[in-house]
Amino acid sequence: MSTRTLVSPAQLARPRGKALYWVVFGLVVALFTVVFLGPMYWMVSSGFKNTQEAVQTPPTLFPESFQPDNYSQAWTVMDLASLLGNTLFYAFGALAFQLVFDVAAAYSLSKLRPVLGKAILGLMLATLMIPATVLVVPQYLTVLDVPIFERNLLNTPWAIWLPSVTNAFNIFLLKRFFDSIPRELLDAASMDGASPMRTLWSIVLPISRPILGVVSIFAIVGVWKDFLWPMLTLPDPAKQTLNVGIYSLSNGVPMNVLIAALTMASLPTLVIFLIFQRNIMSGLTAGGLKG
Repeated sequence: MSTRTLVSPAQLARPRGKALYWVVFGLVVALFTVVFLGPMYWMVSSGFKNTQEAVQTPPTLFPESFQPDNYSQAWTVMDLASLLGNTLFYAFGALAFQLVFDVAAAYSLSKLRPVLGKAILGLMLATLMIPATVLVVPQYLTVLDVPIFERNLLNTPWAIWLPSVTNAFNIFLLKRFFDSIPRELLDAASMDGASPMRTLWSIVLPISRPILGVVSIFAIVGVWKDFLWPMLTLPDPAKQTLNVGIYSLSNGVPMNVLIAALTMASLPTLVIFLIFQRNIMSGLTAGGLKG
């Protein structure tokens, strides 16, 4: 069965059709490159400009006064080392909780088949239809005075970790991956005397490394880019994340130094994406076993 494309092979075989194809292809690639990389280039280059040039309209394409000291000044003035340490602590803590609880929930729904499992999954997925801003007030009231325990979690890591645990999207991704693992493989482990926990640890998790990598990236980036929730629950400047700390310290800081700080704050997530972009795509599309 042949695949029908926008441009037929006969048209591509002609010199005129081939030239037109490559011209259009180059224009499309150039357009998307400018749209997606243009803002990033503006942010990085503005960090090397002086204050007047950074706010100039229209902006200059290249820095006329190259000032690399802006980045070292931003690191010191904005106390980025402390803010970076706080953000890493919150991000990897949230990752640990998500890997434990989301994997357990997805494995239970996929392989243990509890009563009303489909209804529970449906209710989980229904929460994805609720706008995040609608949940801010009830979540804040919950961490302000946790029911039953009667504890105030403001200015503690638990205010960041606990709301991030119940991630319906990650549970759905994990469950879909676990569903693709042949039941015969788990039955063979059970016949050898492996308990469900042993099967999960020794068989399911090693197979699931691609999707676990995807969930890990989503968990870290989710905490890294969040602004509103850390601003509400971490009012103590010594415990704030990168985004909130930069915002709190931005008053009185020159624009070029502020842009340099924002560039350094966004760099870790960009590096993570560039390194693991293949893992993200393979994890989202991979099945458990093939053949």
